[in-house]
Amino acid sequence: QVKLVESGGDLVRPGDSVRLSCVASGFLFSIYRMSWYRQAPGKQRELVATIASGGSTDYAESVKGRCTLSRDDAKNTVYLQMISLKPEDTGVYYCYSQRDGDSQGYWGQGTQVTVSS
Repeated sequence: QVKLVESGGDLVRPGDSVRLSCVASGFLFSIYRMSWYRQAPGKQRELVATIASGGSTDYAESVKGRCTLSRDDAKNTVYLQMISLKPEDTGVYYCYSQRDGDSQGYWGQGTQVTVSS
């Protein structure tokens, strides 16, 4: 049974940092691409960052320079470190896994990040 469990969401102030974690189980983590998406109230879900099985990363323009995505295949975990948070970073952050070439993947339940003064 595939499971993705996110944690680390919090209420923070502008300029603060947050580190999100996603622990995976039920599939061969090391060969899957792992991604973080976010969804703000009233908006569509958008890609924040993605990391390939080999470790190469890509980031949305809105978070470049403020965001670091990493993975620990030994722990089946992917981390999203965000610094200099802005109110527009507020949203539910979802972990997503998909093997390259597959038509669909797996979603976690999400973790809330709220950036507010």
